[in-house]
Amino acid sequence: MQIQETISDRASAIRYRQLTSGEIDHLEKQDCTAENWSAIEVMEEFDVGRVHKTQFSGKIKIGKQSKTIRLFGGVEQQCGIYRAKLHNCVIGNNVYINKVENYLANYIIDDDVVIYNIDLLAVEGASGFGNGTEAAVINEAGGREVPIYDQLSAQTAYILALYRHRVKAIEKLQKMIARYVRSVTNVMGRIEKGARLINCGTMKNIKVGPWAIIEGAKRLENGSVNSSREDPAQIGSGVVAENFIICSGGKVSDNTIIINCFVGQGAELARQYSAENSLFFANCGGYHGEACSIFAGPYTVTHHKSTLLIAGLYSFLNAGSGSNQSNHMYKMGPVHQGIVERGSKTTSNSYVLWPAKIGVFTLVMGRHYGNCDTSDLPYSYLIEHEDESVLVPGVNLRSVGTVRDARKWPRRDKRKGPQNLDLLIYNLLNPYTVQRMINGIALLEQLKQNVGVTSQFVYYNSVKIKRSSLDNGIRYYRIGVDRYLGNCLVTQLRKSNAESMEEIREELQPKTTMGRGAWIDIAGLIAPKEAVESLLHEIENGITDHPECLTKKWQEIYHYYYDYEWTWASEAIREQWNESLTDITADKIIAMIRRWIAAVETLDKMRCRDTEKEFAAAGRISFGVDDGEEVRDRDFEQVRGSYEDNDFIRELRERLECKKQTASELIRFLEYLK
Repeated sequence: MQIQETISDRASAIRYRQLTSGEIDHLEKQDCTAENWSAIEVMEEFDVGRVHKTQFSGKIKIGKQSKTIRLFGGVEQQCGIYRAKLHNCVIGNNVYINKVENYLANYIIDDDVVIYNIDLLAVEGASGFGNGTEAAVINEAGGREVPIYDQLSAQTAYILALYRHRVKAIEKLQKMIARYVRSVTNVMGRIEKGARLINCGTMKNIKVGPWAIIEGAKRLENGSVNSSREDPAQIGSGVVAENFIICSGGKVSDNTIIINCFVGQGAELARQYSAENSLFFANCGGYHGEACSIFAGPYTVTHHKSTLLIAGLYSFLNAGSGSNQSNHMYKMGPVHQGIVERGSKTTSNSYVLWPAKIGVFTLVMGRHYGNCDTSDLPYSYLIEHEDESVLVPGVNLRSVGTVRDARKWPRRDKRKGPQNLDLLIYNLLNPYTVQRMINGIALLEQLKQNVGVTSQFVYYNSVKIKRSSLDNGIRYYRIGVDRYLGNCLVTQLRKSNAESMEEIREELQPKTTMGRGAWIDIAGLIAPKEAVESLLHEIENGITDHPECLTKKWQEIYHYYYDYEWTWASEAIREQWNESLTDITADKIIAMIRRWIAAVETLDKMRCRDTEKEFAAAGRISFGVDDGEEVRDRDFEQVRGSYEDNDFIRELRERLECKKQTASELIRFLEYLK
């Protein structure tokens, strides 16, 4: 086993000396004892007056203690070591250690650390500090274990959990992670610069990053708190954590219990949340409820005490109160699993029987006992009606809530560190979701052909669809496709400096062939499947064989997203609009721009009408509690505002006017080039 650092390694670059006999006498008068005074070394500036009532054993090195530290409430204390027992420790400069009930053993304490009123902080044997812990995600019975480590991203975890069919790639990734685990395995723990450990219980085999705040934790075992000055990680009162990693900006507090868990950057688990064998990536939020064997992709949020997320893959999810899933049919054990694709919501008391797959941006209402797959019918409502699952395809495209969600996510990104582990594409419409809409059009057209003349419903993958919903779904999807393809075309035209149609045609040609074909959503990163396959090939052949190399490869795919997207969009324009950009004319581009702005206007008007419902009379019930309608309306406007003054409506209208102006300017320019 490779041991990263020992007590002598840490101190080798610093000049220490042994205690003088006078200093030893002074320490003894201050109720200090030592197993062997000669095993204690100090820096030249050592202040003997700042060590009281302390027991020393093993090898000890102590830096200079000359400053004061400030505690909550403005209380200042002199740095030093008071009322503690230290065994095999290196103490940095200006450290405040006070009231260690049991002992502090086998630790490197960096400069400016505060350790106050704790029970135990110790390392026993060689520890990876949570690195290498396997979290049995998605399938509670196992088979999709992800070994967690300090640099784990949502994208790497996605491959590890869901690409088990790529046996060689998985083996290579596991070996890569195992090498990293060996590189950080150590017999010495470390509390890095500026960290604060206050009013805590037992802490065994933990590593704490710079400026982390651990206050009131009950029990921490075998874990890493990977913090940074820009974005400190925090562990709060009553927390019990075993076999864990918490990333920069991550917060775990309020009697939360986590076992075999990874908490990503900006993620927060609080208010008695309970989780085991689960991964929570960027900006997730878990409060009150419970998680078991989940892969919580970025922005998976659950706020309610009665909500259980189990054995599933989620991302950009909002789980309502009482949401639940079943992964156990009482036959072969809890072997079933489910996927809820990005942007979906579950309403209060919703239920889904696994296995199931819910398409992107689907609103799930009621209880669903069929094993449905709606992945090719995105932006839908999945509703329980008379014990059946009824699907309303595409209707969520016109919902104001869908747009609001897509816009709020980047604004609510809490990550502040120098490097984001998880790479996210927030765009509501992208090659992945639009391809699903294109698939949905073809599917609904086929279902129309198969439905009987007198039939009011058609069944598909355990869901029931009304006959009228088929036509509406096709219409919604076509509007969405037109809007997206127009967005891409207009973006390319606005970037262009062309002064002739020949130059425009040249600049509309894709810069790369990467992006053709299928796209996938890798836990928040929308990417061409070909690019991911290429990365897997490099892993299998040992070309990408280190965590840093893997991170750079993911960043490269992320960096070139818009180039890859235009490659896909240009192909989709040819297939969906029957127009080749190679010999496109000004008139045809003008026609496409008009098609685009018509789709934009149609969809935005639908969303405005959807918002208007929030301001109707039904929405004003319970306002103006003791008076009539006039006071009710005034009370409502004071609290909620008016439809005309609503920030979202105003923004929607302003964006629509900007798009109209852009369309007019481009059309005038193209008319000039004709």
